[in-house]
Amino acid sequence: MSIRAEQKQREFEEEALVHLGALYGLALRLSGGDEPRAEDLVQESVLKAYRAWDRFEAGTNCRAWLMTILRNTFINQFRQKKSRPTPIEFEQVAERPFVDALYEADPEGRIFDHIIDDQVIGAIDELPEEFRVVVVLSDLEGLTYQEVAELMGIPVGTVKSRLFRARKRLQERLYEYAVEMGYLK
Repeated sequence: MSIRAEQKQREFEEEALVHLGALYGLALRLSGGDEPRAEDLVQESVLKAYRAWDRFEAGTNCRAWLMTILRNTFINQFRQKKSRPTPIEFEQVAERPFVDALYEADPEGRIFDHIIDDQVIGAIDELPEEFRVVVVLSDLEGLTYQEVAELMGIPVGTVKSRLFRARKRLQERLYEYAVEMGYLK
């Protein structure tokens, strides 16, 4: 191995590999708790990062750079599936007055900003993939609607629609828990 290759490997190990836990956590959320799929996603992302290490700008946020690679890898895998989205009947997203009240008070779905815990993560993991991906990218990763749309290759209106439906499902699923925890009365 050349001196340059050894230096690259050492730098990568010191700067990038320390973030494996964070990458795995994000991969687990994106994959809906599917551990083998999350492990594969991390492995593929780390390999891509290592191959592109020469393009990483020293002194910048390595964790963010790695998470971007992982997110893009996930989105590319999502696009490659070329399967039709799971059809969901409108009636499956039950209309309930408390859900409407929550949306009036919280139109951007930020009700979960301060209550992300195992119950909330479990509810997110149970969402159909096309809903889970937009929730993770928008609400957990903080991307704008436009950024999510570009990453997924779908119109902004579709992102908004999926987020609306996903958030309604989450609010429906987590209503009792929110009352128990004192977040709602």
